[in-house]
Formats: sequence, C-alpha cells, structure tokens
Amino acid sequence: MSNQITEPVAKLLLDKNFASISTLMSDGSPQVTPMWVDVQDDIILINTAEGRLKHKNISRDPRVAVSVTDRNNPYNMVTIRGKVIEQTNQGADEHIDKLAKKYLGIDRYPMRSPDEKRIVMKIKPEKIFHLQIPIEQN
Repeated sequence: MSNQITEPVAKLLLDKNFASISTLMSDGSPQVTPMWVDVQDDIILINTAEGRLKHKNISRDPRVAVSVTDRNNPYNMVTIRGKVIEQTNQGADEHIDKLAKKYLGIDRYPMRSPDEKRIVMKIKPEKIFHLQIPIEQN
C-alpha cells in the first residue's frame, strides 16, 4: 500500500468509472454513496450539494474511504482511505459541469436545483491499494 496516486490509479479516477464514497455517521456506522469522481494534483475531488448527508458526515469527521472499479474490467480496482482536507464552493459549479461532460456527455449538470449550493470536497489519500488483473477482451 502507498499514499501516492500512480498513473494506473489516476486513469481509474479520470475514466468514466463511478466511485463509492464511504463516510461515517455520528454513531460510527458507515454511509456509502456512489458518485462521480475526479483527481487533480494527487487530490481526489468529489462534488455534492451543501447539506447532504455525506457533507454533514464529512464536516463532522473528515475520514473517508473511496472505492473505484474499472467499468470494463472489474479486476482493475482501487480502494483508498483518506481525509477531506478542504471543502470549497469556489469553482464547484464549474466542476459539476465538468463531471457532467465526463459522465453524461453534456455541457451542464442537469439535476441542479435553484436553491442548492455545490461544494467540492478535496480528499488527500493516506492508504491506496490498487489491484489489476488483466482479462481477455472478447
């Protein structure tokens, strides 16, 4: 295990793969959400709306786990434990539009409600485990 995002791990995060983000409830139980994911300068980026459960959990306890599986090869996967080191509204609207382009192929995030405030959460990896078993493509 390492704490560095290698090129194969970055590829998983930058491709059109979903990430499962696990946060901790106030009683210590896990809460998991499938999400769009991004990476920039060895920091994992997720985007949500302020006030959602994962946002409340992270604001109370910044520890998270992230799991990403390659949509074309389920034997290529990464699990990451880390901490949210920053939460920011700056650039969050543009970031969710960038993710909409990546995942949906459209220029603007279509599920935005007028009263929501987007927030980017920046995750610093502490432990990274990457497994890649090649499979034959038919």
